[in-house]
Amino acid sequence: MANRRKTFTTALKIVISVLLIYFIWTKIDIQEIGKTLQKSNIWYLILALVFFVISKIISAVRLNGYLHKLNVWLTQKSNLKLYYLGMFYNLFLPGGIGGDAYKGYLIKKNFDVPTKRVVSVLVLDRLSGLLLLFIYACSLIILLTNPKLEAYRFLFALGIPFSISVFYILNRYFFGYVLSVFWKSLGYSSLVQLAQLICVWFIMEALNIQMDNIAYMVIFLISSIVSVLPLTIGGVGSREVTFFYGAAFLNLDENTAVGISVVFFLITAVVSLIGIQYHFKKIPLEVSHKEERP
Repeated sequence: MANRRKTFTTALKIVISVLLIYFIWTKIDIQEIGKTLQKSNIWYLILALVFFVISKIISAVRLNGYLHKLNVWLTQKSNLKLYYLGMFYNLFLPGGIGGDAYKGYLIKKNFDVPTKRVVSVLVLDRLSGLLLLFIYACSLIILLTNPKLEAYRFLFALGIPFSISVFYILNRYFFGYVLSVFWKSLGYSSLVQLAQLICVWFIMEALNIQMDNIAYMVIFLISSIVSVLPLTIGGVGSREVTFFYGAAFLNLDENTAVGISVVFFLITAVVSLIGIQYHFKKIPLEVSHKEERP
């Protein structure tokens, strides 16, 4: 029964992804996007790739900080390999075990730690990243001069301290065993999202986009939040739809917006392929020699 439910969920995600991609296909000029991509600057694309990799390395370090609070003293090298494998599973093996689920399975298998706490830190790690996506989005929206948003700037300004407070309270009362890394994890998350914003900036430079850069980055941040929702495979389709309608709302060029999304997805796919090598060979979970603390 569980396998049938899993198969149905995966099939549904694939169908939704295909439908969203088809919808976008009918709304944009594919040839125009193709021409834009062909004229892109390869050196800026390489820089975008570098900063995307940096964001993932920092993200892996953030997760390891949570794991250390459970006395799971993975070395950064082993943790990074596990992180890349998770990326590969999430994007390329939608019908198999999810990346986060597999990481949780291996950690539970190799360390004496309660399953509930392993799941909790994996969820908190994701939520920490989402929080900074929201904070950066609010900050950039405040800087925009779009008349549709000017009346709501104070709400976005209030949203920053409010969201941090809510997340802190959540950590303090329900996940006190990792509260000591709360601010450190937020610091790592800020660096993760900053690196990805720089990545998107270089993508825009590669595509010779010289106007409305902040607006496009706002759409990117919102699309990153939407892509986390378990509605499609690896966020495929949902990110492009968000870019399309976000561009329409902010009076930007939809073709340009979707072009940014396509390039970002291709970079994500290239980096995720790093994890394929760890699918075919077992990852040795090496442990650091730090003293365990309760």
